[in-house]
Amino acid sequence: MTSAERPIGEFLLARGGPFFELQGRLGLLREDALRAPSRAVLFVGLAWGVPLVLSIIAGNALGPYDQLPFLLDPWPWSRFFIAVGLLVLMERHAEERLRLHLHQFTRAPLLAPASFEPAATAVNRALRRRDSGVAELVCLALAVAGGIAPLFAVREVVTVVWAVRATADGPVLTAAGWWSLLVSNPIFGFLALRWFWRHIVWALLLRDLSALELRLVVTHPDGNGGLAFIGHYPKAYASYVFALGCVIAASIYAVMLRVGMELTTYGVIMAIWLLLVLILFAVPLTAFGRPLRALKESTLLACSAQATRHFRAAERDVLGTNMSAERGAESTAAADNPDPSKIFAAASKCSTTPIGRAALLPIAAAALAPLIAAGATQLPLKELLGVAKRLLLF
Repeated sequence: MTSAERPIGEFLLARGGPFFELQGRLGLLREDALRAPSRAVLFVGLAWGVPLVLSIIAGNALGPYDQLPFLLDPWPWSRFFIAVGLLVLMERHAEERLRLHLHQFTRAPLLAPASFEPAATAVNRALRRRDSGVAELVCLALAVAGGIAPLFAVREVVTVVWAVRATADGPVLTAAGWWSLLVSNPIFGFLALRWFWRHIVWALLLRDLSALELRLVVTHPDGNGGLAFIGHYPKAYASYVFALGCVIAASIYAVMLRVGMELTTYGVIMAIWLLLVLILFAVPLTAFGRPLRALKESTLLACSAQATRHFRAAERDVLGTNMSAERGAESTAAADNPDPSKIFAAASKCSTTPIGRAALLPIAAAALAPLIAAGATQLPLKELLGVAKRLLLF
């Protein structure tokens, strides 16, 4: 592996940055071992376990369902248990999948010889973005701000006994409520925003690579000039989408309990959420539309010119002359001009964007599954599945 190939094949999205280094100093991980399961237990313990213990001490862990005690409230389950756990556990799988996709550019190789150095430069630039302390500081600030925002709506959640206690002076936060706002919410928000930023880093890297000279071939069996593999990268984010879907589903469920919701409205919410997810992961792939369109157009034009030469020669071989513009007719035989029909047909079918239903279906299912589960508690499951099926067959 050359010095230019090495950074391309070793791009690791889950590592680097101040948060990663802090975890390393605390002995939670090593550069060669993410230890995701043990760290997932730790962060879930901090985000979900501590307020559970505080709720048990206060006697608010269980109780009447209409008061939403801690263990019956989907809000802490979705954010602090499922989402936080998945956002940590997904690191190894997502990192390895994206590294393999990136490695294919040098393995094929899809990069022209002159593109290896610029590609290495693009990867190093992506690594600097990944390791940005400013980016993680912004993620932390937004997470803290979003975490304490519910303080301004305490009066609206007074029925949630584990988080809010009614007093003569009005509702006040319990110890579990304070911990959730000051610790649990920021943990969830930071992990979610950190992954969002790193997806932006990946998207910018794909944009940079798409601008390089690529060794594409229109007759490639994948129908994308050799780039279809990159269209499967969204699968690496299925856990991320499912985690956010659980949080959204829990919020919608709370609304449904208070005011109800019709199937039509719920279907619109499902469609909007699915659309946002598909846009998030499809937009980075559109960067490869330019080289694929150029490949398709140039191949079709070259095939058209070659077909004219081939079939005019074949016409002369059979008829002795060309029926159009016979004067000054070419003297070459059909055998000297290969038939480009198969290449022309392949070029005509070549897709100019490496985005396919098979690649997007896993994240689409991950996005809708939590909403189906939440909606099924108040709406007919059969009808919900029908809505989901229509959305998945977009």
